[in-house]
Amino acid sequence: MTIKNELRALSPRDALERYPVLGCAGTLANLRCQKRGPKFFKVGRKVAYRPEDIEAFLFKNPVLTRDSMV
Repeated sequence: MTIKNELRALSPRDALERYPVLGCAGTLANLRCQKRGPKFFKVGRKVAYRPEDIEAFLFKNPVLTRDSMV
């Protein structure tokens, strides 16, 4: 039996390591300030992201190409 050590909450640094396409820490901070970007949670001054919320944000608006329209 294998136990996955799956993180349920990611700090902004962890989110950027796992999803480098998000840009940099400043980009995430700006998106949070503008109430845009992936959903996030605050506990005190700490910010946390759920991986499924980041993926939902990333895959929300796909660009359709001719090859993808089979």
